[in-house]
Amino acid sequence: MYRTGDLARYLPDGNIVFLGRNDEQIKIRGFRIEPAEIEAQLAAHPGVREAVVIARGHEHGEDEKRLVAYVTLKRPGQDGAGFRGIDAEPANGSGDDTQQSVRTANLPQLLRSHLQTRLPEHMVPAAFVMLDALPLTPNGKLDRKALPAPDDDAFAHANHEEPDGEIETTLAALWCELLQVSRVSRRDHFFELGGHSLLAVRMLNRVSTILGGDVSLSVLFERPTLAAFAQAVAERRDQRAGSPAPLPAIVATPRDAPLTLSFAQQRLWFLTKLEQTSTTYHVPLVLRIQGALNIEAWHRALDALWERHEALRTIFPLTDGEPVARLLPPGQGMLWRDDDLSTLADPLGHLQRLCEEEALAPFDLAFGPLVRARLLRLSGTEHVFMLVQHHIVSDGWSLRILVKELCQLYRSLTVHANPPPAPALQYRDYVAWQRQWVNAERLAGEARFWRRTLAGIPTLLSLPTDRPRPPQQCFDAARLPIRLDLESTQALRRFAQARGVTLFMVFVAAWSAVLSRLSGQNDLVIGTPTANRPLAELESLAGLFVNTLALRIDLSGTPTVLDLLARVRSAVVAAQEHQNLPFEQVVEIVRPPRRLDHTPVFQTMMAWQDIDVGPLELPGLRFEPVGGSLDRAKFDLELDLGDDGQTIGGALRYASALFDEATIARHCRYLLAFVRAMMDDPHQPLAAVPLVDAEERQLLLETWNATHAPYPAHLCIHQRFEEQVRRTPQATAVLAGESALSYAELNARANRLAHHLVDLGVVPDSPVAVCMQRHA
Repeated sequence: MYRTGDLARYLPDGNIVFLGRNDEQIKIRGFRIEPAEIEAQLAAHPGVREAVVIARGHEHGEDEKRLVAYVTLKRPGQDGAGFRGIDAEPANGSGDDTQQSVRTANLPQLLRSHLQTRLPEHMVPAAFVMLDALPLTPNGKLDRKALPAPDDDAFAHANHEEPDGEIETTLAALWCELLQVSRVSRRDHFFELGGHSLLAVRMLNRVSTILGGDVSLSVLFERPTLAAFAQAVAERRDQRAGSPAPLPAIVATPRDAPLTLSFAQQRLWFLTKLEQTSTTYHVPLVLRIQGALNIEAWHRALDALWERHEALRTIFPLTDGEPVARLLPPGQGMLWRDDDLSTLADPLGHLQRLCEEEALAPFDLAFGPLVRARLLRLSGTEHVFMLVQHHIVSDGWSLRILVKELCQLYRSLTVHANPPPAPALQYRDYVAWQRQWVNAERLAGEARFWRRTLAGIPTLLSLPTDRPRPPQQCFDAARLPIRLDLESTQALRRFAQARGVTLFMVFVAAWSAVLSRLSGQNDLVIGTPTANRPLAELESLAGLFVNTLALRIDLSGTPTVLDLLARVRSAVVAAQEHQNLPFEQVVEIVRPPRRLDHTPVFQTMMAWQDIDVGPLELPGLRFEPVGGSLDRAKFDLELDLGDDGQTIGGALRYASALFDEATIARHCRYLLAFVRAMMDDPHQPLAAVPLVDAEERQLLLETWNATHAPYPAHLCIHQRFEEQVRRTPQATAVLAGESALSYAELNARANRLAHHLVDLGVVPDSPVAVCMQRHA
C-alpha cells in the first residue's frame, strides 16, 4: 500500500475532511501540531475570512520556532459577519481610522481568546498578523515566503512580565531548558507550559542543587507559577537551617575498584534466573533508516558507543554463588551483524521474521555481551536497524541517550564534526553513590513512609479472569491499542489544567475506578515506573536507573470524581516525594506474602511514556521509529499511555494466560468511557459513572437476559406437572436434607392428599389451612 502523505479525519456522518500534508506537520515544544487544525478553528470564527498558520523563528536569531497566524478579516456585512463577533462595536462600516486601528489592535487578543476555548495551549499561536490579503504566487497558490515576519510586539506574550531577582531568573532559565521554551513570564504556569510530574521531579532536583531550596513536589502543585514557586524556594532556603542536606554529589570512583550491582540489577538478575529466561526483560529498539547510509561509519559509531558506556559492556558472572559485575574489554567492539534482504523475493516477510528472532534471542548474563545490534538492508537507500539490550544494563531513558549519541558519533565520522564529549561518570559511580545514599540514616524517613503507606495492602487484585490463574506466573502476553480521539484529548488537557492535575493523574484515577468496579475492591495498589535520575549528572548516563513506585489508591466511601482526583493527586505526589528508596528495599520493608502465581505488592502497572528519542536528523538520512516492544507480561495488566502532541494513546498489555482479547477490549472501552464521563460531570459519585455503552447495555440487559421460553398457555400448572411425571417419572423432583422424592412419588403423594380433601367435602374456592413441617 502506498502512503500518500495526506492527512484526513472522518466526521461522524462518514464524510472525510482533508487536513493537509504529513510533511506540513510542525513540532513545537515537543508537540506535533497540524497547522490545518488551527486554521480551521480560526476560519470558524464569524469575523475571519482566511487564516494561515506557520512556524517561524524570531527575527533576532532565536533558535526556537513559534506559531504565527496570518489572518484576513471579512468586510463589514460580508456573509453577515464583518467585525461583528470580534468586538462589540457596531459593524456598520462607519467610524474613523482611529476607531478602526483600536479595533484592529485588539484583534490578536480576541482571536487568542477564541482559540484558547477550543485548542490546547501549545496550539495557540504566539503571534497574530492581520493582513488585507494573503500573498499568492503567479499560479494562485499561497506564497509562504512572502508572509511578513511579526514585529516584536506581535511576538510578545500577552501581559509578559520579565523574571525578577536571582531566584526567578535562575528558575526561568531552568524552565526554559526543561520545557523547551524560549522565555518564561513571572505568571507562567509550569504545567500549562507542558510540564508534568516527571519533569517536575527533575526540576526540583536541579533547584535543590543550584539554589539550595529543597522544595517538595506538592508545593509546586500548590504554587505552579514562576513567581509563586520562586517565593516558595526562597522561603524554603531561609528555613533550611537544621534540615537534612540535599542529595550528595556523585563523584568518580577509582577505576581499579571492584564493581558491584545496583539494587535494581540485583533484583532483575534474581528474576531472570527464577524465570529461567531473559526474553521478558529485553529492551528492543527498531529504526527504519531512509537514505544513503555509510555502513562502515555506522559500525564505527556503534563501536565508539560501546567504548563510551561501561554499562553496555557489563556482564554478571557468579563468584561463590553470588553475581558480580565485570566489564568486557572496550576494544572488543559491539556485537553486530548485517543482513542483505534486498535480493530476496519477500524482503518484508523476512524482515518481520528476523526482527522477531533478534528480539527474542536469549542473553547469557554470565558471559554476555548483553547488547547487540543488527542492520537489515532492504535496498541501497533503505535499512532497518535493531538494537536489543537486556534490561539489566539499560532502560527506556537510556535508549534516548544511546540513539542521540549514535547519531552524533556517525555525524562526526561522516562530516568531520566534533564528537560528543566523553562521559565524566560511569554507571559504577552511580552504584557506589546509591549504596552510600541508601545505607545512610537520611532514608529512614522514606522507609517509614512506605511502611505506613503499604501496611495491610491486599495480597491480590481479584479481577475476574477468563481462565483460572496458573500455579506459576506465565509471561505470555498480547496487547490491544487504545487511543482517545482528538476532540476528547483536547478537552481532557483543558480538564486536567482546570483541576490542577496532570494527564497521568487523570488516567490513574480512571484506571483505578475501572479496576475497582471490575474487582469489587476499594483498596488498590498500582505500580508505575519513574526515571529515578535525581541529579543532573545522571541524565546523560546509560544504565538501569528506573525505579518503581507503588501507588495506593483509596476508593472507599462514596467519593465523587473530584474526590478521587484529589486522592490520586495526593498519592502520586507523596510517592514521587519518596522515590529515592529503591523498590527492592520497599518490598523488603513491606514483606508481602510471596507466591509464584503473581507478583508481590501489585499486579497491574501503569506507565506514562514521556521519553522520546527526539528528532533524529543526519545529512541525507531520515529516521522513523518502528514499534519493537515485546509482548511479554510481567504483570496481569500493563497500561502504557502517552501524549504525542496530538492525541493520547498507547496499549493495554495483558497476560494471555488469564484474559481473552474480547475481555481486554471491554476493559479498554470502560476506561475511555470513564474518562469521558469524568469530564462530563466531575461532581457525580463514582458509583453513578456508567461504563457500558448502549450496545453493551442491550447485550447485558436484553440479549443475555432473554430467558423467556414458550409454554402451552392452555394447560394449568398441575397439568404441566403431570406431563413432566409421564416424561421422567424416576427423575428427582424434590431434595430436602437427605430425603429425595421422584416425580412419580411426589405426584402420588399429591394425589392422595387431593383425594382426601375431596372426601372431606372440599370444593373449588374452599379455604384450606395447611400445617406442615418445612421438609418432606
